[in-house]
Order: sequence, then C-alpha cells, then structure tokens
Amino acid sequence: MTEIWGHMPDGSAVHRVTLTGGGLTAHVLTYGAVLQDLRLAGHDAPLVLGFPEFAPYLTDSPYFGATVGRFANRIRDGHLELDGQSYQLNTNEGGRHALHGGTDGLATALWQIDEVASDYVTLNAVLPDGHMGFPGTLECSVTFALLDDGTLDIQMRAETDKTTLCSLAHHSYFMLDDAETVSQHQLQIAAESYTPVDDTLIPTGEVAPVAGTRFDFRAAAPLSQAYPVDHNFCLSNARQPMRQVARLQSLASEVRMDCLTTEPGLQVYDGSGIAIDVPGLRGQKMGANAGLALEPQVWPDAHHHKDFPQAVLRPGETYHQHTQFVFSKGQT
Repeated sequence: MTEIWGHMPDGSAVHRVTLTGGGLTAHVLTYGAVLQDLRLAGHDAPLVLGFPEFAPYLTDSPYFGATVGRFANRIRDGHLELDGQSYQLNTNEGGRHALHGGTDGLATALWQIDEVASDYVTLNAVLPDGHMGFPGTLECSVTFALLDDGTLDIQMRAETDKTTLCSLAHHSYFMLDDAETVSQHQLQIAAESYTPVDDTLIPTGEVAPVAGTRFDFRAAAPLSQAYPVDHNFCLSNARQPMRQVARLQSLASEVRMDCLTTEPGLQVYDGSGIAIDVPGLRGQKMGANAGLALEPQVWPDAHHHKDFPQAVLRPGETYHQHTQFVFSKGQT
C-alpha cells in the first residue's frame, strides 16, 4: 500500500509504502528513504525508533531510519582531493567536518518510487554534480525487501559520471524490548579491531585491537560496557561477499537481530546524543541510549587514511551494498 503521508516545505508529497512479508511489517518513506516503522509478528513494540507523524522528521530526527550519503559518517574538515582536484565539502558537523553527505544529503532528499510490490520497494534519487561540494552526478537506488524468516533485505546501488566518493548506510536505531534504553542489550561483533577517534570523532589513523578494551564484543556482552561508543569496527579490509557480522539481542524480550553485510566496516553508535521532546512510535519522548545504530559502511574518513578501505567510485563502476537485518524471537 502506498499513501501520501506528509508534505515537504515546498508542498511536494511524501509517500509512505507499507510492506509485509516473512513475519515483518515495514513502513518506508520517500523522504530520506527512511524506514519509518518495523514490526515483528509476535512482538508488539516497534523494532526501530521513529515518529508516528511526518513533521518531526524535518525538525527533530537524528537520521532515524534514513539512508545516509553520499558518504556515510565523517570526512575531516570537509576536505577532499580526487585526481589532483581539491574540493571543499559542506561542513555540517560543528562547522568543521562533513557528516553523512552534508546538510542536504540523501537523508533529506525526496526519493522517487521506481518499483513497488507487497513485499518490496525500490526508490531512486539523483545528487547533482557539485552537490554539497562533491564532484559527479550520483544516481542512487535503494531496495527494501521483506524476505522469509524475518529478513529485512536492503540493497543500495549507485553510479557516477565523474570520480567521486560513495559510501551509503542505513541508519535505523534499533530497540528490541520495552526498556527505556538499550543498555542491557547484548551485542556481538565479528571484529578483531576498531578505529580510535579524536575528540571530534575523526579516526586517528590507528587500527587498534579490541582485545582488552571496552570495545571487545567478539563474545556477546552488554552494550553498556562500551559507553560512550560512536566508533567503526573493522570487519575486513575490503568489501566481501555478504556474511554475518553482528548480533543484537534482548534477553528480556528474547528478540534477536542478526546483521549480515558486504561492507568492510560497522559503525556502532549508542544513541547517547538522543534528546527528543516529541513523542516517538512508543508514544513517549526519547532520551540518551533509546536506540542503537548499527551502520554497515566504508570506514569513516577513509580518504585521509590510505591504508583504510576506500570509497572512491569512478565512471563505469557500480557501487553495490547488500545488507540484511534478520529478526527472530525465542530462546536460542
């Protein structure tokens, strides 16, 4: 089902698409290619943070459920050099760094519906050459599909007419029980190392082992052991065939979420900056640690660290990310 769910400031209609399949029900917006709501049969509460109405997405959303890019995460000083050319990007984080593609990135774009059925939708968006300072016209698509066994399947593709950067990410904040915070959720990540950051959350360039640190989630542990966490976990040195990289679980609700992806990095953000006075999907205001973002992507600020996996996309190439979030309920 597709319905008009709100309007942009210029009057353009924002549509919401309802998908069902595999024991899941999802609502996807054309604004920001946002996953507005997600439910699992047998579990009444929403699995993601979001708003029951459109207006707060324009004013209060910290990327709830959005598709972010053209470069997910941070680029130091908004500085970019490609093929001998220097580019100054929009510095929308503290007036210093570029975050998630700038103030007007994909997360705020009005995407167009390309294909839709009862269990999937494909959305398209085009970022023009020079948008937010990036070179190249970037043609993007994202497909949300509900597959068997509680699987939310997300495929992102992009092509460019000039050499540019491209690393997209899905930015849902997950919450798997009825608590006020995700602090007692159990997290497991298939990562031996992570990228330490400076006081502005830019990677220092070091790739550090998780062993002996609060970031050691090689075995399941309470998420709160890592607080505060807004860090990249190093899954691999390059994009890989899709494999399981993380599991999030609530012992209280017995809901589990497995994350599978092709991407080399997983940004883990504990939602410590959430402070929203507008009621969310649960009918209440949302505070610090109300949800956990698990964002498969290329490592942040990769372009300034030659040993990191890179996000350069050239004409004739196709960017393709494949990520799945698989939900189940019951004792393991």
